[in-house]
Amino acid sequence: DLLLSNSCIPFLGSAEGLDFRTLLLDEERGRLLIGAKDHIFLLNLVDLNKNVKKIYWPAAKEKVELCKLAGKDAHTECANFIRVLQPYNRTHVYVCGTGAFHPLCGYIELG
Repeated sequence: DLLLSNSCIPFLGSAEGLDFRTLLLDEERGRLLIGAKDHIFLLNLVDLNKNVKKIYWPAAKEKVELCKLAGKDAHTECANFIRVLQPYNRTHVYVCGTGAFHPLCGYIELG
């Protein structure tokens, strides 16, 4: 209904089937960060599809292999699902992902 009434603008990056997990709204800069499967998106709030920035952050291959050997599903469990997007300071965001059952964290500079 929203699409038919032109009341929304769909985010075209979602066509990749990336299993979105977490959001962080940065109203001060007019941005939205989205944590997904193996990706972090930085979107413009005015137009979600304009100048989309994307970080590809997969789990290490050896961690994915260990995950599969443990009997987990390669497509739905053995990836780096981004779970934490937390403001750290004015220039960085703290990010954590599952890392195929070997959690990893880092900082993203928002420059």
